[in-house]
Amino acid sequence: MKPIAYDLLEKVRQQQPVVHHLTNWVTIYDCAQVVKSLGASPVMAHAIEEAADMSQIASALVLNIGTLTVDFVEAMKLAARSANKKGIPVVLDACGAGATALRDRKCLELLNDVRIDVIKGNASEVARVGGESVRTRGVDATEVGGDLALLAEKLAAQRKATVVITGKVDIATDGKKTYLVQNGHSMMTHVVGTGCMAASVIGAFAAVESDLALAAACALACYGIAAEVAAEQAAGPVAFKERLLDCLYNLDRETVNRRQRIESQEVIPLR
Repeated sequence: MKPIAYDLLEKVRQQQPVVHHLTNWVTIYDCAQVVKSLGASPVMAHAIEEAADMSQIASALVLNIGTLTVDFVEAMKLAARSANKKGIPVVLDACGAGATALRDRKCLELLNDVRIDVIKGNASEVARVGGESVRTRGVDATEVGGDLALLAEKLAAQRKATVVITGKVDIATDGKKTYLVQNGHSMMTHVVGTGCMAASVIGAFAAVESDLALAAACALACYGIAAEVAAEQAAGPVAFKERLLDCLYNLDRETVNRRQRIESQEVIPLR
């Protein structure tokens, strides 16, 4: 694949899209800062009275069920319906899907009641959304057997959405083309919020690129490259997190083009 991840990052920096979030209270600051470090404009409007209005001035919407409540999910639905009406992409981070019955139920409500354009999670979260009998350990992934790319492709076809599985190798697919992204660093697993931040980065890229599988792949490549550079300079997770944000801000074309590791493959339709 030709180096294009930086081209999309440059579009984010030039267009400075507003990325509306209804997200995880644990990581809300980190999600806002990672979007700001990319050059986009984050907004976190959770109130049910304004969630829909805020979607009307945004270029993408990111939903994260990490700290869900019943009322919070209703606000998410209002924001998503407004985003659907405007025609901007909606990203759902299925954070913790597979951990509790409430989380599973509300995640499916969102998928069934509004248009979700990108479904993102770790392997067990996405497997659970896809109907597999798996459990998630809080918000941490558990082992999922089988071909993860095939799992993502099936869910993408079923939901007519882009599906992203994050892990050692990130997977992004729309059911027609699948991207494998091999950028990133193991230090990311030692920092709370890197998964939530990934959804926000995807939202920023989806705001400027209509091919959402490509947008997700390029987003994860840039995010992973920043992590690789940050890990070279950090002695532990706290320093790594600070450097990750700085490295995203300072990413340049030469670094991204040299380090980018994205593979693409056509999906063979199931008979």
